[in-house]
Amino acid sequence: MRWNAALLFGLVALGLAVVAFAMIWLEGRRGLGLAVRGFVLALAAYFLWGLLPFFMKAVAHLPLAEVIAHRIVWSLPIAAAVLVWLGRTADFKAALRSPRMLGMAALTATLITINWSIYVWAIAVDRTVETALGYYINPLVSVVVGAVFLGERLSRLQMAAVALATVAVIILTVDSGKLPWVSLALAFSFAAYGFFRKTLPIGPSQGFLLEVLILSIPALAYVLYLEATGQGHFLTSTWQDTALLLCCGPVTAVPLLMFAFGAKLLRLSTIGIMQYIAPTMVFLIAVLIFHEPFGATQDIAFAIIWTALAVSSWPMLSALAGRPASRS
Repeated sequence: MRWNAALLFGLVALGLAVVAFAMIWLEGRRGLGLAVRGFVLALAAYFLWGLLPFFMKAVAHLPLAEVIAHRIVWSLPIAAAVLVWLGRTADFKAALRSPRMLGMAALTATLITINWSIYVWAIAVDRTVETALGYYINPLVSVVVGAVFLGERLSRLQMAAVALATVAVIILTVDSGKLPWVSLALAFSFAAYGFFRKTLPIGPSQGFLLEVLILSIPALAYVLYLEATGQGHFLTSTWQDTALLLCCGPVTAVPLLMFAFGAKLLRLSTIGIMQYIAPTMVFLIAVLIFHEPFGATQDIAFAIIWTALAVSSWPMLSALAGRPASRS
């Protein structure tokens, strides 16, 4: 089961990676409209995130902190290679000399680490349905963040969608006697990451490399400590575990790079609306493949969330349908 899941993810990810890096190469060049490039990059990122539970199940037997550390360490060479490929090392060097950019990157790095940790833990302990709910709520949170902090105008339908999402959270809270903290933590941490990442005054590839470079200092130290004390699984475990830990880098870096490039080319509200793709895939995987429990209360709450997403998406889809093709 573990290797079947990892193989499935790997095959799909390989195909999408080729498309993704082709789109990244096109970024900055004429030939495709900015909105089209952003849409394709974001779409591929969300699709990969939708398949990520398969890989997370494959590494569920490994310690959470070790998995997170390897996600960071092996993302670093990928991020560096992309930056060199794009020829933007000068911008990165300038960012290293800017205390403001280093501070902002440290903030976004912290936010995404929190998000990663909760997500990996939740799937390992069979709470994948809750992660799906979190990423269903996240687009609506992103819409609100875009309106409050970036001045992006909300329609009445979008405001109604946010109200419906709030009702769904209340229903789940009353039923369980506690807030659905996993879902809320994922939604708000990723919405915050998206907001600060979009406002970070640096390109997507430079920003991601800056984030993983900052995170790699404690992550690499932790990995070396584990291996030196015989607690690590990279050198002293099976070759399968070694391969899985190595793959933590690509499965982390590729979708995040795609998201970073897409977010720079699209409105935050557009990014928010598109995010229903990933939670739908995660939800179907959790219920149909992982066979996690899904009762009547969850039926009602998810139906309300789906209604909210339909309501909030309608103005955006109508606008896109009536908008002439963009030109770069």
